[in-house]
Amino acid sequence: MIGGLAALGVLGTGAARASDPVAHSTLTPDEALQLLKVGNDAYVTEAPFRAAWGRERRVELARGQAPFCVLVGCSDSRVPPELLFGRGLGELFIIRNAGNTIDTTALGSVEYGVGVLGCPLVVVLGHENCGAVAAAVEVVERNATFPGVIGEMVQPIIPAVLSVRGGGSEGLLDRAVRANARRVAGRLKTQSPILQQALAAGRLKVVAARYDLDDGDVAWMEDV
Repeated sequence: MIGGLAALGVLGTGAARASDPVAHSTLTPDEALQLLKVGNDAYVTEAPFRAAWGRERRVELARGQAPFCVLVGCSDSRVPPELLFGRGLGELFIIRNAGNTIDTTALGSVEYGVGVLGCPLVVVLGHENCGAVAAAVEVVERNATFPGVIGEMVQPIIPAVLSVRGGGSEGLLDRAVRANARRVAGRLKTQSPILQQALAAGRLKVVAARYDLDDGDVAWMEDV
């Protein structure tokens, strides 16, 4: 699929391909989002579902991938995207790090998912009691410091914490989780020419969301 980058002017015409190109998802942005909503509803109610995980699907995907959603999520072990959305192999193009933030590598990965793989949907998924966001709250509220590069890692989250600090300390963490997801989604919409082009053409939707650890429900924030 690397050859697809040449079409974007990212690589030269002689660039090698990692696999044969396959047709992109035919889903519209709204259809892609609806699939995730239905999948999460099934997860919450523990309804049976059949995701494509078997050998036949593995063989099919060996020829190339055509996911329908780029998902920027947290590394937290309690937030497995395929499970909580009821999806199978090859359906979600996932970028995960503590605090679901966007650095250069993550942004390039999102742009690859949209510009090369043709994903019609980008979801930025925060979650209840996020440790990275909690660390950013500690920095803001108590001037906390952390070992190694953890402090640097949470720096991009601090503006989100500051933006909702006026509501008082009670509930600050959850407000910051939501604000951080919305802020990252907003940055994707305004700072990536590749995403802006797809958005302008109606081929892409970018939304933020928040996952509840207790009940498994995903709350959507589509007005980013």
